[in-house]
Amino acid sequence: MTEPTATALPPDTTAPDDAPSDDEPGATAPALWRDRAFVAVWSAGTVSLFGSLITRTALPFAAILILGAGPLEISAIRSAELIAGLIVGLFAGAWVDRLLRRPILIWADIGRAVLLASIPVAYVLHVLYLPQLLFVAFAAAVLSTFFNVADNAYLPTVVARSRLVEANSVMTATGSVAEFSAFGIGGFLIEVFTAPIAIAIDAVTFVVSAVLLGTIRKKEPPSTPEADREPVLREIRDGMRIVFRSPVLRALALSHGGTHILWGIFGTSYLLFALDDLQLGPAAVGVIAAVGGIGSLAGSALAPRMVRRFGVGRTILLGMVGFVIGNAFIPLAPEAAVGATGSVLFIGAAFLIAQQLIGDSLATVYEITEGSLVQASVSDRILGRVNATLGTFTTLLTLTGAILGGIIAETWGLRAAFAVGLLGGVFGIIVVWLSPVRFVRDAPLAPTHAMPGDEMPITE
Repeated sequence: MTEPTATALPPDTTAPDDAPSDDEPGATAPALWRDRAFVAVWSAGTVSLFGSLITRTALPFAAILILGAGPLEISAIRSAELIAGLIVGLFAGAWVDRLLRRPILIWADIGRAVLLASIPVAYVLHVLYLPQLLFVAFAAAVLSTFFNVADNAYLPTVVARSRLVEANSVMTATGSVAEFSAFGIGGFLIEVFTAPIAIAIDAVTFVVSAVLLGTIRKKEPPSTPEADREPVLREIRDGMRIVFRSPVLRALALSHGGTHILWGIFGTSYLLFALDDLQLGPAAVGVIAAVGGIGSLAGSALAPRMVRRFGVGRTILLGMVGFVIGNAFIPLAPEAAVGATGSVLFIGAAFLIAQQLIGDSLATVYEITEGSLVQASVSDRILGRVNATLGTFTTLLTLTGAILGGIIAETWGLRAAFAVGLLGGVFGIIVVWLSPVRFVRDAPLAPTHAMPGDEMPITE
């Protein structure tokens, strides 16, 4: 396996989209950069991510700087996104397994472009209020849920299972470059042009992503004929049953849930902590967040090496440990007095930068390895439902963290909220340590989890 980097050679567009998979006996798969379908998926994902990361910073800044939002309002925006994922998550998994994935991706991109474009329009017309931000956050999250479930299930259609770690590392590496540039540019866009105008850029990137996905010609496995479909609730139940009956998938769900409690709490408190306690401005926060792109880029390069050196399970465990240690730097940052300048601000920023370099790099290792293990282990017919089950469960815990973080921050302060969030990450580490995940050496080359009646049994 070659080491993927963000500066890999450009794709050779003469390669066919339907080149044989290297999972097939005797077949020779083209290099990733010679596979037009993968390049289109990679390009669409990178462009879309670039804009989305700008909005991730701009949406809460719009609430804070334009509408004067506090911890509870930011928690409400984050909660609207998470509630949307909870409502449609399991149904999204069932429908993604029924239908072709690429059209779902395209229409989700178009819908999100329209929703986000409404924010700068309302701002220019002086009619932007918190209810609109809540609605856009909710509706865009519904479409993002369908997109994310379909995207995760679509990749094994484009890339052979034996190369999923490589493919996910490539996509994460370029995503890290997008993160570095988007957060860095986003902070200055917000400071110079205001947050709503920065969100307009995201709307454009979703349109570009839809166009790129529309160029893919590689055929997907046929969708399930309507006559052969089970009731939606039964299909949802089947996906949940596979996750919770599997010691490996169940442990991954619980551990990922623990990290999402941390993310939920930290996501509610981070910007307010940087602005109020550390006295950092939007541009500085954007630059610091951009450093996380460097950390993620390092993590995407480390992931394949660590898997080869330590195996899949231990790499997941090491990634989680580093993620928790990195995030512990945030509440340790010293508070800056109002009007502070120079070294005082730099010290606070240094703690946040340490979190980005350590926490983001090891979190990326963990996510690449965990996601590739799930993709490799689950058959195409049920991958959407398994991903939706995992995603809905972790979204529930992220929502719990967001609400809990808002309440704790409002009552006892932001640092107390961070401390509680770190306990979620510690819980995830304990789950992996006590589970069979720790002993998984290599991801399977063929699915080991399938529906009854498929060609392979549900085994570990």
